[in-house]
Amino acid sequence: MRITLIGPGRAGLALALAARTSGHEIAAVVARRPDAAIEAASRLGDPPSLTIGAELPPCDLLMLAVRDDAIGDVAKAIAPTAGAADAVVHLSGLVPVDELAPLAERDIATGSFHPLQTIPTPAKGAERLAGAWIAITTRDEALRSRLGKLATSLRARPFDLADDAKPVYHAAAAAAANFPLVALAMAADLFEAADVPFEAAAPLVRAVIDNAFGIGPRSALTGPVARGDVGTVEAQVRAVAGVSPEWLSSFRALVGELALVTGRVEQFRHIVESEDRG
Repeated sequence: MRITLIGPGRAGLALALAARTSGHEIAAVVARRPDAAIEAASRLGDPPSLTIGAELPPCDLLMLAVRDDAIGDVAKAIAPTAGAADAVVHLSGLVPVDELAPLAERDIATGSFHPLQTIPTPAKGAERLAGAWIAITTRDEALRSRLGKLATSLRARPFDLADDAKPVYHAAAAAAANFPLVALAMAADLFEAADVPFEAAAPLVRAVIDNAFGIGPRSALTGPVARGDVGTVEAQVRAVAGVSPEWLSSFRALVGELALVTGRVEQFRHIVESEDRG
């Protein structure tokens, strides 16, 4: 495919790097600032570097890799010069495809292409696309097929995502990517209080994650809440209150969530709802 990248940030540049490595051609790089376009183009084989509003070259796919709240405005800005494009996608897992309406009105097929992966840098993100899942949303069946082939060429796994399912999908992705980090930040502070290196937990955490995806998160639960060991949890709460009181409410809340998942709400209610701070 000939791909024009609009918005050479981390996500867009990662996808463009991976696409070029996989044999696709980058037709142009478009950015608001000329220097940003030039810098990104230098990493992609020096295709034309353009600014928003310039005439866009013929391509198979326009890839809008801009902030969620800018997708509609950018789509409107490039619509008058995008007539030589066959299709356009944005990379948001939340924003509906209808935000690309100014381009659809010009008979350009529209959709979205969302990698379910963290992208800390363009280079690392390009590597991590291999094996990642990519959500595809479009009402155009021909485009759906082409985007599926694009994802497969990146060694990723395409799947269909309905437009109206995007908000709950995005919430799930945010929960999966961020909520465990809060628990790990808590664990890091508590390990430090016990004079134990946080790295000691790495094999445990990796095994837990493997179990979660092997047998399901509910079946993977272990520990005192899952066993109904109230005395142990009470001792843990007292310990947290003594060394890291700033984490006490979060610890109690997570005990409550564990109790909910394991069906032991009544057993642990006095711990979760207690006003005693240790």
